[in-house]
Amino acid sequence: MGSFSIWHLLIVLAVVLVLFGGRGKISNIMGDFAQGINAFKKGLKNDKDEDIAKAPEHKPTETIERS
Repeated sequence: MGSFSIWHLLIVLAVVLVLFGGRGKISNIMGDFAQGINAFKKGLKNDKDEDIAKAPEHKPTETIERS
């Protein structure tokens, strides 16, 4: 149980290759992810602004007092 098998070594090798194999791969992926989040937030904000602009103005209603 205390020794590494070939599968352990292959998994460690795969992780090392993903992290250090290409220059900036992880940072590019995270940068793309951050841009996607920012675009999503801007889209939500624009939709909210458009909904507010399209909303009809509410005029105060007159109350009729019955005697």
